[in-house]
Amino acid sequence: MDTVRYKVRECKDQEKIDAFLKRTRIGYLGLADGNAPYVVPLNYVWMDGKLYFHGAGDGRRNRVMSENSEVCFTVCEEYGTIADPVPAKTDTAYMSVMLFGQAEPIADLDEATGVLQEMLNKYVPGYYNRPLSKQHVDKYRSAVFGGPVQVCRLVPRHITAKESPVMEGEMFRTGATER
Repeated sequence: MDTVRYKVRECKDQEKIDAFLKRTRIGYLGLADGNAPYVVPLNYVWMDGKLYFHGAGDGRRNRVMSENSEVCFTVCEEYGTIADPVPAKTDTAYMSVMLFGQAEPIADLDEATGVLQEMLNKYVPGYYNRPLSKQHVDKYRSAVFGGPVQVCRLVPRHITAKESPVMEGEMFRTGATER
C-alpha cells in the first residue's frame, strides 16, 4: 500500500487522527465505477476504528459498492494559508486522512441503530429528548426515494494522514502585505 511520500507532513499520531476523524463533519467516498472514478460527499462517524456512513438503500453508490467494495474515504480540513515572502513557499495549513478498505452494508438492526444514534449525537447533539429506536430505523421509508436507510461500515486496512500545522504569525489575513 502506498505511504505518504512527503514524510515531513506525515502524521502517525493515532490519537490525533482519531480526534480529527471524530471532529470533522464531511468526508468523500471514492469508488471505481468500471473505469470511471465516482466520489460522493458524505456525513460519517468514526467509532472503534471503523468509519460508518448512511444513505439511500439504492442508487449509483450502492450499485458501484456491490460491484467493487474497495473504497477510499478522504477527510480534509483547511485551516488557512501560510504566507511567505517567497511566493513559491506560500502554503496551506491543513490536515487530511485517507482510509482504504472495503465498504459493506450493515444488516444487523441493532448495529445500524447504534451507528445512526451516534450520527445524531455528532450532528445534532442534544436535539432529541430520547434515543433513536430500532422500530423507527426498521420502519422508516424515505419520502424522496421510498426505501429504507442503508448504513455502511468501512473497516480500514490502511490509513494515511498528512498535516501542515497552523504557523502562528505566518498565517495570511485579508489585507496583509509582504513584510
